[in-house]
Amino acid sequence: MSTRNLPSTTAMQCFEAAARHMSFTRAANELNLTQSAVSKQIAQLETTLQHKLFRRVRRSLLLTPEGAMFLSDVRKVLTQIEMSTQAIMTYSGNSEVLKIATLPSFGSRWLAKRLPAFLSAHPNISLEFHDRVTDFDLEQHSIDIAFFYGHGSWPSLACHKLIDEVMVAVASSQLLAQQPVHTVDDLARLPLLHLSTRPDAWHHWFSDQAVATDRSYHGTRFETFPMLVRTAMAGGGVALVPHFTVDEELDSGQLELAWPYRLPSDNAYYLVYPEHLGELAKVRCFVEHITASRR
Repeated sequence: MSTRNLPSTTAMQCFEAAARHMSFTRAANELNLTQSAVSKQIAQLETTLQHKLFRRVRRSLLLTPEGAMFLSDVRKVLTQIEMSTQAIMTYSGNSEVLKIATLPSFGSRWLAKRLPAFLSAHPNISLEFHDRVTDFDLEQHSIDIAFFYGHGSWPSLACHKLIDEVMVAVASSQLLAQQPVHTVDDLARLPLLHLSTRPDAWHHWFSDQAVATDRSYHGTRFETFPMLVRTAMAGGGVALVPHFTVDEELDSGQLELAWPYRLPSDNAYYLVYPEHLGELAKVRCFVEHITASRR
């Protein structure tokens, strides 16, 4: 077996503390070590990495470019170790953790409303959520259950359809007052806001109404719906979004329909999980709860 090039957690702690304080002395005080011990740990770390992590300019300590790059990863590693340690320290043999991945908007707008009843009914199951904006391999990422948007057929995954999607064009009342929309062509002249994972959404919305425009691919792009919706609320343009992601804003008047046309999507939202996990009690309980509450 080949030897791994892994620095010790002590060395990483010394480096992180020194980088945060920009001082070996203050790092040593925080970690209850001597300054020479901190210096030795960082020197060993630099030997392992074959790069200097700090340099001195006059009497100041500065990170090198390699040190700044390494610091970001070290903080992630130390945070993960701390979280795992706390999880084991508080672990009870009667509790189980269910790891779930969800699309951010779907999770906050549809799924979150259905969680309190599940948590109340199953206090022995702890939920751990992860955001994902595209499909991925659940087993590779150790995820038990995910919520996907798509066609409803993924290899080796059990799929349960939850809701269809209807796309609506929304904007702030201020924008629509300044630039009234009397026709679809009027709307096409407004700034169009796009979701980067759906670059042709506006094109389909216009073409489904037999409207030809050369602006359907132009405009600002966002990775997730929340920032896109917030920009529309601030008057930054017209957003084409699933109705369920803005139903609260439409009810409150924070957003208005820029045009009444509603475009049904070919895809839908699904609950998915690896087929071989279907008999696990924690998976079965969650699936039964969510599918029963989808209406």
